[in-house]
Amino acid sequence: MQRIIYVSRKMLMNQGVISSLLLLPIYSKLVSTQRATSTLTPPKPPDSEFIGFPSVTVRNLVKMPEKHIPPKIESFEDLEVHLRGSLNPNKTLALLLDYDGTLAPIADHPDKTIMSIAIETIVNKLAKNPNIFLAIISGRALDDIKNKIGINGITYAGNHGLEIESADNSRHDYVLSEEILENYNRLVKDLQENAVKNNAWVEDKRISLSFHYRAVPVNMKEAIKQEAKRIIEKHGYTANAAHEALEAKPPVVWNKGEASVFLLKQQFGEDWPKKVNVVFVGDDTTDEDAMKKLQGVGKSFRISSDPEIKTFADFRLTSQDLVGDLSWISNTYENEE
Repeated sequence: MQRIIYVSRKMLMNQGVISSLLLLPIYSKLVSTQRATSTLTPPKPPDSEFIGFPSVTVRNLVKMPEKHIPPKIESFEDLEVHLRGSLNPNKTLALLLDYDGTLAPIADHPDKTIMSIAIETIVNKLAKNPNIFLAIISGRALDDIKNKIGINGITYAGNHGLEIESADNSRHDYVLSEEILENYNRLVKDLQENAVKNNAWVEDKRISLSFHYRAVPVNMKEAIKQEAKRIIEKHGYTANAAHEALEAKPPVVWNKGEASVFLLKQQFGEDWPKKVNVVFVGDDTTDEDAMKKLQGVGKSFRISSDPEIKTFADFRLTSQDLVGDLSWISNTYENEE
């Protein structure tokens, strides 16, 4: 038995080295525009998948994150039942929130999404609480999401975490290679020439894009969606399904999950799981990256009306309206100043 374990560990180490070598060409240097020594380190190979733990070996292998059909949350009372004891007002809370479909309901055009007065009030209250670290992690471009939220002194991550601005205004951007940027420009042009028709359009965010087909006639949607997906993948980008849209992201190992972990390490240190409670709320497939990373070390909520949806999240909020019930967080971490 000992011989078998030794061989398995050696194989895992070799696989990690090989994975690192294969991924080197697509890792781009991550820099901070304020502090040259502050860099976003690309994630380790898959054999060290588990955040918050010093190392993973065959002897202490942690259970892999899995998708499941989570318990549903339909009311404030459900929140109290399922999360009783999960929040400790004597321990700092890291609250990570998506915007579209989470803080604001989905609209027929991104420019039309807006938070309700109730949610805006809650978010502003949470932002002022010294016991809460608030970060907005969105697929929107950084400047766009900052304008939508309009709160100073909190952390913003745009373009699925490729652009980050901390509460102290320092920037931490994932700098893409020239090759990837050139492919992106070709991608935008290709989509504009061959897929933008019948009311489909491209939301160009400079390093990633959203291809919107909500307004396309129903009988044409699938064909246009598939053509856009083919073009996106032809240029080396990944195509993630969104609400009546495709999210085209660059081929780098960086997403909302990696960005979430970076933010937590930056704010609280390598041992952040011991120092802070974490809550993440999102509604889309791109949010699953964060839910996967936080499974077992935080609480996450996936907003969906689908009772059969499988997700990495711990709970399912049955409606975006229930985000208004996040007032229970601000009440738990009441600012006494």
